[in-house]
Amino acid sequence: MLKYSLRENLLTPAPDDYMAQAADVRSYTLDEIIDLMMDKGTTLTRADVAAALQVYGEMVSAIIKDGSAVNTPLFNTALSISGVFNGANDSFDKKRHTVNLNITAGTLLRDAAAKVKCEKTETASTDPYITEVTDIVSGKTNDVLTKGGVVQITGSRLKFDATDAAQGIFFVPETGAPVRADVIAENKPARLMAIIPADLKAGTYYIEVRTKLNEMSRPLKTMKAGRFNKPLTAAG
Repeated sequence: MLKYSLRENLLTPAPDDYMAQAADVRSYTLDEIIDLMMDKGTTLTRADVAAALQVYGEMVSAIIKDGSAVNTPLFNTALSISGVFNGANDSFDKKRHTVNLNITAGTLLRDAAAKVKCEKTETASTDPYITEVTDIVSGKTNDVLTKGGVVQITGSRLKFDATDAAQGIFFVPETGAPVRADVIAENKPARLMAIIPADLKAGTYYIEVRTKLNEMSRPLKTMKAGRFNKPLTAAG
């Protein structure tokens, strides 16, 4: 069940325009998915399943690296090139051109999305809400993380107590422990800026903000967390 609440749409001039905001969305890591697979019952050991998924991920990555496409029931990929070429004799230049990975849902995911049931909740979430993540070094939005660079996070209810190690900006990998940003450049309710850890391992991460402050920046007894639902890639 996908729960949602309505919040004012600030992107349109009409005063009565509202937009849906997903609420209480559970996010699963690869480790948690493996746990669910084991609970469902299989003759394979957990180590076997983890190893198979590891090899699967490596092979998909190798296919993409080779410039090929992947078409599976889960997802389909296609590569494209952006940037301006100076005449018919010009060639690809990493300084001027970019290879883009385009991913669309496969038949299994499309069928699953079509069957999602929605339930409207009466009250809007008071958790931190992230609308956009910008990698300052590359200038890309909702895409990559440059290790040692600066990340800018915009949204609402984002401010946290930086002196509390349990609060802050966390880079949550698909497997393993979250990594906290130690250096914070800006800490405001609508915008955060921080240094991306230079030792962040290559892989896919989700940005999560954890805070025990309310909208008036007053301390709370319980922790609130808001995770950006788009995966971000930290290069090797």
